[in-house]
Amino acid sequence: MDFLYIKSLHIVFVVTWFAALFYMVRLFIYTTEAQNKPDNEKTIITEQLLTMQRKLWYIIGWPGAIGSLVFGFWMLFLNWSYYLTQPWMWLKLIFVGFLVLYHLQCHMLFNKQRTGIFKWNSFQLRLYNELATVFLVGIVFLVVVKSTGSLVWSLLGLFIFAALLMAFVTIYKNMRDKEGKKKSEKNSTTPES
Repeated sequence: MDFLYIKSLHIVFVVTWFAALFYMVRLFIYTTEAQNKPDNEKTIITEQLLTMQRKLWYIIGWPGAIGSLVFGFWMLFLNWSYYLTQPWMWLKLIFVGFLVLYHLQCHMLFNKQRTGIFKWNSFQLRLYNELATVFLVGIVFLVVVKSTGSLVWSLLGLFIFAALLMAFVTIYKNMRDKEGKKKSEKNSTTPES
């Protein structure tokens, strides 16, 4: 098969893999938050979200991960004499290794939620969701720029980016908490008929 077809398939599977990772953790958040609903709502919402998780994970998530790795390593195999002499490629492979660990952690969270175990709260899951963004940015910049020459500056920029993401998640949480507090105060001060 022509190298460009392999590269194209690799990119398609990477896109689907990241789409699944981003949405899967959002579904974890919604399923976790559904546990605070009244029992009848909680059961219906949780059942629906768990069905969505299962379909997303097995139809898009796992195939995206496997396809990305198969076609990625196929490209690496076809041009190993070039790629394995490039420092940026080694750093990319380290990021990919962490991404695989992230995927496996998502699978563990998926299995736990299916059995009714919700150890992570929605704020922790929101922070965890941003980790995939950090991996995506790091990998894309390494592949496009193909340089580790300014590795210190690149890593510093990546950490600043990650810190900004975490700050935005925290700000969002605080805004949601204030909204919830206002709603509950409003409901408690409504005059009785």
